[in-house]
Amino acid sequence: MPAKRVVLYSAGNCPHCKRAKAFLQRQGIAYREMDITRNPRARKALERLGARGVPTLLIGDARLDGFDEQRFWRLYGKGGGSG
Repeated sequence: MPAKRVVLYSAGNCPHCKRAKAFLQRQGIAYREMDITRNPRARKALERLGARGVPTLLIGDARLDGFDEQRFWRLYGKGGGSG
């Protein structure tokens, strides 16, 4: 099963975004980061999604508002790490 595409909408000063990035990097999961503080197109795309803030992750066709490892794994489909 191919890995799902992951897009992370983030902001530079967001501690939850930093935690999400660190998690993705630790797990070796490729992702595209869209920094809404540096990229006006990223901000507009986030608004079109109807998301209220960051981090917001697109995991395949699903959206995860905020960051939670267990919810991420459920959407990503690997069943998750142990902790």
